Amino acid sequence: MAQGRLGLLGTKLGMTQVYAKGGELVPVTVIHAGPCTVVQKRTPGKDGYAAVQIGFGEKKTQRLTKAGREHRKKAGKMVDVLREFRDGADLEVGGELKVGDLFKEGDLIDITGVSKGRGYQGVIKRHHFSGSNATHGAHEYFRHGGSIGNRTHPGRVFKNKRMAGHMGDERVTTQNLAVIAVRVDDNVLLVRGAVPGARGGLLVIRPAVKAQAVTRE
Repeated sequence: MAQGRLGLLGTKLGMTQVYAKGGELVPVTVIHAGPCTVVQKRTPGKDGYAAVQIGFGEKKTQRLTKAGREHRKKAGKMVDVLREFRDGADLEVGGELKVGDLFKEGDLIDITGVSKGRGYQGVIKRHHFSGSNATHGAHEYFRHGGSIGNRTHPGRVFKNKRMAGHMGDERVTTQNLAVIAVRVDDNVLLVRGAVPGARGGLLVIRPAVKAQAVTRE
């Protein structure tokens, strides 16, 4: 699915802290952002919509399917990950997008990633239930979910009931993160605060949609 607002792809390297201009010690996430290669352009005449497909990272040719190799050939680089953005009409196939082309210090950005997987969890950890009493005769029933029924009618459990189950490993977007520094030579972005996912996880970095809306108003 194509996404609005032209952005970059990157990987999370980890967290550290740096001193801001006013002497404040700021926690930052270090992101290896780009360079990204333009692999394909979508046009309204041919595809029914306008978009640009960019790729990030490198992959061994023998690990790609024949269709994958041929698709990347025009760009001149065997990129690993592909994503589309509903923007970038002025870009050409084979061109490169670097972190300094889109972002600068002080910008607000939205970052999308896949959150850390927590496995199968109970209702206390997954949904912040308080649990049962630990005294007054409570016996081996401290972290249970409790009753889930609803009398004889309707005689079933409603859908979307908050129960134990798989936690994490979901697509998450953190909005309005401030760019603390852009290190163009290293293709590194320093962002204030935490971003979704574990170290090495793929990130989609775009200008903040809410900040853009305020600016337009």
